[in-house]
Amino acid sequence: MKVVEGYIFLRELRFHAFHGVMPQERQVGGDFILDIRVGYPLEQAMTSDEVQDTLNYASLYELVAQEMGQPSKLLEHVAGRIVRAIEKSFPQVSSIDLKLTKQNPPMGADCQGAGVEVHFERS
Repeated sequence: MKVVEGYIFLRELRFHAFHGVMPQERQVGGDFILDIRVGYPLEQAMTSDEVQDTLNYASLYELVAQEMGQPSKLLEHVAGRIVRAIEKSFPQVSSIDLKLTKQNPPMGADCQGAGVEVHFERS
């Protein structure tokens, strides 16, 4: 069996972090939801049943949590740092889809959130 594409994903990760342009956002913080899907060769793990043959999602979470813990003004900057850290730590990654949502953004709107989505593909 040949797997053309395989993905590891983490869904609705919740963080309290200090990202934002407004001074209050940097002091009090806010709530964020992150979804990530990482393209990774899964064929070996599908036959071996060994964690070392895949991208360990606990390791992926730790990397994301570390980057979410570093304050930034822009969500684009946070997303870029996460993508670069994953690319550096896991060279076999072929793609990354990331969605970062700031809940209750300070813009006077009644909404579920605002944020960014990025798609990275290794060339």
